[in-house]
Order: sequence, then C-alpha cells, then structure tokens
Amino acid sequence: MTNGTTTEPTTEPADRRVRVVLVDDHRMFRTGVQAEIGVTDRTGVEVVGEAADVDQAVTVITATRPEVVLLDVHLPGGGGVEVLRRCATLISVSEEPVRFLALSVSDAAEDVIGVIRGGARGYVTKTITGTDLIDAIFRVRDGDAVFSPRLAGFVLDAFASTDAPPVDEDLDRLTQREREVLRLIARGYAYKEIAKQLFISVKTVESHVSAVLRKLQLSNRHELTRWAAARRLV
Repeated sequence: MTNGTTTEPTTEPADRRVRVVLVDDHRMFRTGVQAEIGVTDRTGVEVVGEAADVDQAVTVITATRPEVVLLDVHLPGGGGVEVLRRCATLISVSEEPVRFLALSVSDAAEDVIGVIRGGARGYVTKTITGTDLIDAIFRVRDGDAVFSPRLAGFVLDAFASTDAPPVDEDLDRLTQREREVLRLIARGYAYKEIAKQLFISVKTVESHVSAVLRKLQLSNRHELTRWAAARRLV
C-alpha cells in the first residue's frame, strides 16, 4: 500500500486535436511555425507534413489528408490559388473535408479575395500570435470563416459589390434545423455526432435527413453531399 495520490496522465480530447500541413516556401518560417504551434500535447496541433511549392503541397496534402492546411499565398509553381484549384479536383466531396487557412505576409486585397474565391476558409497575416493562430486553425477545422480584422472588410466589400445570388428555391424548402443537419451531413459527421452537436436524438436526426432527401429529391447522403458542395454550403 502506498500513501498519497496518483495522477493519471491526461490526454487532449479528440475534438481538440487537429492534423495540419504547413505550406510556405521559406524553410525558416515553417520551422518557426512548427516550434510555435506543433507541440501536440500542449496545443492539440499535429503537423503531419510540410511543403515549399505547389507540386510538393498537392502531393503532401493528398497523401496525408490533413484537416487544415496553412497556405502561403505566394509560392513557386502558381501560388496558393493553384494549390486550391488542384486539390479541389483531386479530393472528392464525399471524403473528409480538407480546409485551407491562408497565412501570408501580404495584406493586399487582391491576394485575400483571390484565395477566398479559390476556396480558402480564412486569411490571416504573419503578424498573428501563436495563440491566435492555434485558435484560427481549430475554428477553420470546425467550418468557421476566419480573417484578420482588417482583411474581413476586403471580403465583405468584394461580395457586396457583386449582384446578390439568386433565390435558391430548393434550399428555401428546408427549415433552419434541416439546413443545420444538411451542412453537418455534408461535412461527413455521423448521425450520433450530429445529435450530440445539435442536442437532439439520433432518431430526430434520421427524421431530418429523411425530410431533406425527400424535399430535395435525393437518394442518399452522397448525393446530398455533392448537392451541398455545389452550392458552397459545406
């Protein structure tokens, strides 16, 4: 028998772990980011790959399938927009999503708008702190859009200057809760995970999915995922 107490080792909960690929053509910068955010036991971030140009980036991303890619805008071989374009053609919408967060020294409006139109979920500059970058990574992993404060204005202005999107009659048939379930299904969540996130029963999730499929005249969740991706709802 021993006196005193013993402490069980603690581990990060699953939702506080995220797999990340770093894409930047400056090795010293990648090393610095790795040192800042890549201590998995402390930050929850696991850096699973690095790349210095477009070809390397596409190879590493498709091989490791990270949850988030930290993507520089200016890269040899075509830049961040080319990485987004090529990955979009190689990663099926039915697979787990790979989300992109631009991390660049540039704060030029054309760079911000270019990668957002290309499919990135956010854009932060390299002046960001390590703590804020970790937070941004998890938020992007969870589907949020993340921008450095001044850059958000570029995106709002760019989309405000375009014509409003046409009314989507199919989407309008769905209730707000059905839309929430649709987005989570399209992101690859299981019924139990959706139930937990929305604080409803699995049976209720099943009912909502059936209603969505019926209203949209779709046959299964794979068709539903493609439908949502085509409308940029994922």
